[in-house]
Amino acid sequence: MESLIFTFFFTYTLLISINALDTIAVNQTLKDGQTIVSPNEAFELGFFTPGNASENRYLGIWYKRQATGTIAWVANREIPIRNNNSGELTLRSDGVLVLRDSATDTIVWSSGSGIFNVNATARLSDDGNFVVGNDDDDESGSYIWQSFDHPGDTLLPGMKFGRYSDEKGITVANVTSWKSADDPSQGTFMVYMDLNGFPQVFIKNGNVTEHRLGIWNGIGYTGMPTLQTKNPIFTFEYVSNETGTFSVFNLINTSVLTKTKLNPSGDLGWYNWIDRTHGWFLYLSPAGDNCARYALCGVYGRCDIQKSQSCECLRGFTPKRPDQWDVSDWGDGCRREIELNCSFGEGFRKYSYMKLPDTRESWYDTRMGLEECRVKCRNECNCTAYSQLDIKYGTGCLLWYGELIDMRTFPSTGQDIYIKMAAAELAKDMKVSKGKKQVLVIAIPVTLGLVILLGVCLLIIRKNRKQKLKAQVTQDPIEPKDVIHVPLFKLSSLLVATDNFSSNNKLGEGGFGPVYKGVLEDGHEIAVKRLSINSSQGVEEFKNEVMFISNLQHRNLVKILGCCVEGQEQMLIYEYMPNKGLDLFLFDETLSRTLGWSQRFHIIKGIARGLLYLHQDSRLRIIHRDLKAANILLDHDMNPKISDFGLARSFKGNETETNTKRVVGTYGYMSPEYAGDGIFSVKSDVFSFGVLVLEIMSGKKNRGFSHEDHNHNLLGHAWKLHRDGKALELADASLIETGHTFELLLSIRVALLCVQHDPADRPNMSTVVMMLSGDESRLPEPKQPGFYKEEDRFGPVNSSSLQSQKSNNGVTLTLMEPR
Repeated sequence: MESLIFTFFFTYTLLISINALDTIAVNQTLKDGQTIVSPNEAFELGFFTPGNASENRYLGIWYKRQATGTIAWVANREIPIRNNNSGELTLRSDGVLVLRDSATDTIVWSSGSGIFNVNATARLSDDGNFVVGNDDDDESGSYIWQSFDHPGDTLLPGMKFGRYSDEKGITVANVTSWKSADDPSQGTFMVYMDLNGFPQVFIKNGNVTEHRLGIWNGIGYTGMPTLQTKNPIFTFEYVSNETGTFSVFNLINTSVLTKTKLNPSGDLGWYNWIDRTHGWFLYLSPAGDNCARYALCGVYGRCDIQKSQSCECLRGFTPKRPDQWDVSDWGDGCRREIELNCSFGEGFRKYSYMKLPDTRESWYDTRMGLEECRVKCRNECNCTAYSQLDIKYGTGCLLWYGELIDMRTFPSTGQDIYIKMAAAELAKDMKVSKGKKQVLVIAIPVTLGLVILLGVCLLIIRKNRKQKLKAQVTQDPIEPKDVIHVPLFKLSSLLVATDNFSSNNKLGEGGFGPVYKGVLEDGHEIAVKRLSINSSQGVEEFKNEVMFISNLQHRNLVKILGCCVEGQEQMLIYEYMPNKGLDLFLFDETLSRTLGWSQRFHIIKGIARGLLYLHQDSRLRIIHRDLKAANILLDHDMNPKISDFGLARSFKGNETETNTKRVVGTYGYMSPEYAGDGIFSVKSDVFSFGVLVLEIMSGKKNRGFSHEDHNHNLLGHAWKLHRDGKALELADASLIETGHTFELLLSIRVALLCVQHDPADRPNMSTVVMMLSGDESRLPEPKQPGFYKEEDRFGPVNSSSLQSQKSNNGVTLTLMEPR
C-alpha cells in the first residue's frame, strides 16, 4: 500500500535543478523552480504538485537521493498556490518565513511570529528538518523556527510527538493524514497524545476515537505490542518532565531510510525504503485486528482475538445487555455481579496479559511502589483498579477511578491489572482454591499409578514391535529382481569402502538405519544407507525408495547410485553430501552461526523447487510424506537435496488425495488431516514444508518447543508473533541484523500460509515458489495453523504415546524418529 504513495509527478524537473541553493538569507526569495538541498543530498525543499490529478502547487520537503520524490513535509497544506511559477518563499528580517502567491499578491502561509534578527538564515538539514536560525548561534543548537515542530502526515527520526515547551512557547505536535494522494490538506484522521490522566496516544477519525495506542509502560506503548521489543533499526524514547511529555524515535542503523506515516485511510505504520524493490516496505504497525477498535467490548469487557466471539466479560462481571451480546453487539459492556459498597473485606483480583484500560480518569505517581499503590487504592472508595506504571524498572503506581474501558488480551506483552472486587466475590476464589487442593490429594496417587501401568504396557508393545520387524526382514528378503533397474553393488566392495562399516565413518542414523561414508576404489565418495534389523522401516520402504529415487532427476533431490542386496544385507548407495543434514546446522548452537540468512533463504527456495518437481513436474507425481530437516542433505555448496523416499507415495491420473490405515512420518511435521484421519495429498507435504521453513528461520525444533509465556509449539509461537505484529522475533537473533527484513518477513508469512489447518487454505508448491519471489505485503493473511499447541497432537510429547495411539477411524500412527 505504502509503495503506491510513491506516485508523485512534478510539473517541473526539480530533482536535478541547476537552481539549487544551500540556504535562504534574510530578504532573499526562493522562487518556484528553485530548490534547497541538504548537505548530503538526502532531502530537497521546493515547490511541487502532488499526485496525478491536482494542479495545485505546494512548498514541501521530499526525499532526493533515495525514495526520490516521496513527500515528507508540506508548508501550505490548507491553501495551495493555484498558479504555476507564482510561488515565492521569503525570509524576513525578523526571522519569519513568508510564502506568497505573486500572481495574486496574497500570503498563503507563514512560520508565525519572529524576533528581529538580521543574521538569520533558513537551511535544510541532513535529517530533513528545515530550520531558521541565527548564524551566530549555530553551535548552540538554538533556532527561531523549525519544520520538525510542525509535522504533517509523516514523522521522521528525531521529530518529537506530543507536547513540549521552550523559550519560544508551547508546541503541540500531532500527526494528521492527507485527504488523499492528490490533496495534502488535513484529512479526517489524527494521531495525538491525550494528557488527561496518564498520557496516552489515540487515533481518531473526525470526532470518533478509532484506536487507543495506549500508555508508555517503560518499554513501549501498551496498545502497540510490535513496538515493545527491540529492533535493529530504531529506538523509542519517552520523555515526561517539566519541559513536556513527548516521544521520539531515533535511528540505530543510520543507513536505513525509515519514517512513520499516517495514510489517508487512517493506517499508521513504520516504513523502510527498500532499494532492491524501489518501494516503501511496511516494517511495523500497531495491532490491526478487530480488537484494536476502541472500546469494542464496552466497560469491563475484554477483547481476545483468539476467541470465536471476540468479547467476553471479565471474571466477576456479566453483560449489561445479554440479548445484544448474543448478536455480537458488545458496546454496552458489562456490569459487576456483586457491586462494591466501600465495605470491609473488599480487595483485588489480578487479571494478567492485559492491555491496560483508558487512563483519562486516572492518577499516577512515578515514585510509588506496587504495595503502596495497592494500599492507596484500597483506602479510596472511588478507586476501581491499580497497576504498575513502569514494567521495565518495576516502579510507579497507576490508579483508575470510575469504570474501566478498552481492554484486550496481549498474551506476550500484556500487563497485570488489579481490579477491586466485593468481599463476596473474592470469597468465590477461596472456595475454588480449597476445592483444587482436595482434587490434588486424590489425583496425584491415581496419576502415578496410571503412569506406571502405561510404562509397562509400552515396554511390552515395543518388544513385540521389534520382534515383528526382525521377522519381516528375515522372512521376506529383497531379491535382485526387485531392484533390476538400478546398479547393484557387491557387499565386498562396500565393506572395503566403509572400512567394514566402521563407527568412524558413520554419518548418522534415520528410520531406515545407519548411514556410512564410503570411498570406492576409484576415489569416488559415497553414502551407504544400511537397513537395520531394528529399523522401523522394512522391505516395502526399501523397494519404494529404489523405485522412486531412481526415476527422479532434479538438482534439489538426492541422487541414488545403486543398491546392494546380498543375504540379509539391504543397502542403498547415494551421492555423498559433505555437509550432511540440514538438522545438524540448524539445531547446533555453534554450526547455526555459520548459516547466514542468504544461505538459509537459498535452502528454503531449493527445497520448494524440489517439492514442486515431485508434485507437479515429475512423471510419477510423488508425495514425500516425511519431509523434515534431517531429510534435507547439503552438498559442498550448501545446495539442499531432498532425501529418504522410503515413505513416499505416488498419485495416478487426476488423483489429488488418498488415505491410508498406516500413518507414518515424523512427529512435528505431519499435517492434521494426515495424522488424524490418514488422508494425505500434496498439501500434506506443503504443511511439512511450512514447519521446515519456520525451523530454518528460528533455528528451533517444532517438536518440543517451549516458551515461558505460553504452551504453544513453534507453529503456535510463530502464529502468535505474527498476529501481534512481531513476526521478526521468530527469526534467529543472528539474522535480524543482516538487512534482509523483507525476505525474513516474506518467509514467515509463506510458512504460516503453508501450515494452515485446512488443506484447502494452503497454497500448492507452484504458488509457494512464486510467493518466495514476491512481496510479503501482497500475500493473503494466514489463518490459524494446525497443531499449534503441543497437546493438540495426541497428548503429551513423547514417541511412545504416539506409537500406541489410534485415531477415531482406526488409523495407526507410526513415528519415524529423525537423525
